Amino acid sequence: MPTLFALPKLGMNQEEGEVVAWLVGEGDEVKEGQPIVEVETDKTTLELEATASGVVARILHRAGDIVPINGVLAVILAPGEELPADIPESVA
Repeated sequence: MPTLFALPKLGMNQEEGEVVAWLVGEGDEVKEGQPIVEVETDKTTLELEATASGVVARILHRAGDIVPINGVLAVILAPGEELPADIPESVA
């Protein structure tokens, strides 16, 4: 099943974050734990790590985009997986 890489809640009062820069691009292979995107919250800027190994198949938000907590930032596919036709905007 494709991995929906979403913006985690990083602070008590955080409701959203801004994508500062992607450290990888679509089609890049990533390893779980590898920093892949920089996100700014109301308190800090930090790097978020891939939650799975595979290929970054789709990046849904670009630098400057404001993303709500649990908003899907990207889709990571393992070998043999295909990009789903419908990608949800957020995960529960």
